[in-house]
Amino acid sequence: MSSRSSVATGREFIALITVLMGSVALSIDLMLPAFPEMRREFGMSPDSTQVTWIVTAYFLGLAIGPWLYGPASDRHGRRAPLFIGLLLSVVAALAASIAPSWGWVIAARFCWGLGAAAARSLSVAMIRDRYEGTLMAQLMSRMVAVFLLVPILAPSLGAGLISIAPWRVVFWLPAAIGVILFFWSKRLPETLSLDMRRPFTWVAVGNATKEVLTHRQTISFTIAMTFLFAIMTTYLAGSEVIVEDVYGYGPWFPVIFGSLAILLAINSLNNARIVQRLGINTLVRRSAWVGMGTSAMLVVIGFTQHGRPNFWLFFIALALVVPIAQGLVSNCNTAAMIPMPHIAGTASAIISTISTAGAALLGSVATSQFDGTVRPLVIIIALFISVGTAAIMIGTSDRTPVVV
Repeated sequence: MSSRSSVATGREFIALITVLMGSVALSIDLMLPAFPEMRREFGMSPDSTQVTWIVTAYFLGLAIGPWLYGPASDRHGRRAPLFIGLLLSVVAALAASIAPSWGWVIAARFCWGLGAAAARSLSVAMIRDRYEGTLMAQLMSRMVAVFLLVPILAPSLGAGLISIAPWRVVFWLPAAIGVILFFWSKRLPETLSLDMRRPFTWVAVGNATKEVLTHRQTISFTIAMTFLFAIMTTYLAGSEVIVEDVYGYGPWFPVIFGSLAILLAINSLNNARIVQRLGINTLVRRSAWVGMGTSAMLVVIGFTQHGRPNFWLFFIALALVVPIAQGLVSNCNTAAMIPMPHIAGTASAIISTISTAGAALLGSVATSQFDGTVRPLVIIIALFISVGTAAIMIGTSDRTPVVV
């Protein structure tokens, strides 16, 4: 057993978990300013949405990856699978940096996502191992708030790096950070006690999967999470195209993107305060209805001026809807995990797989509908938030066990 001084506890534990989650966001947002360079190098048209596959492939890896780690972590503990995932992330980032073709870049990004899935899913499992209920929701919201500060800096950082180095520097930096995190994570304690470990067999995994998929509260919030997270993936993949091609503000993209990220972080900090007062059930229901109203307003604005509304009016409306969706994702994740403390690793894997793969595919379909206006975006956001709201209403119905 390591001595207490060699193990991260308290604030360092939360800080390390938060940085692990933040590294996942960095590996997305750092890429966005390099889209024009990617298009030029790989022979795409200046307005091609094919480049957004660098985001989609990563999300697909994030979706599948938890199955490499969740059940294994329920059997062997959280630390070893986390180390394997961090190493895979570093190797994949380095592979992307030397990839000779777009296909190889996308393949490397998929593997990168597989590795990053360890940090994302096991971070949630480790939090669930140690905390529960409202306290877990508060910690998740605070961690997400810090996690969301990454998009404020990442596009500007990426743009700055590209101005002084080859564009593939956006792959080199995450690889270096991955190495640092690998060694820092050695200080993480093992959060899964021996008496809570489960056999890693097909029967055990199958039983755990059945429990997750048939639990009304868990599956309802997972479905809600999927469609609400799809709003985020659609925004992440499509924001650069809209800012550049619809409004011609390409040079200002890092500032515009970062401004909305600030609102996302503020919303998460506010969520951590409100969830203690209202509880998760009441908060998600109220937030969902507010999201419905603001998305309807976004649709009305999006259809003015032939789908090219005043930029600031459109941006303000978007800045109301996206933070609501993001806050709901965090709370839905917590609510989905609350009934599953005994299979936290496997449950986190299933929830991550469904929500991330679904959101990535939905986001890819959404961005492929780009027609030179914002109309497809606003319609899709309204549709996604409507489905998410319906699932939340089912998940918080009177027949569902009360969320504490």
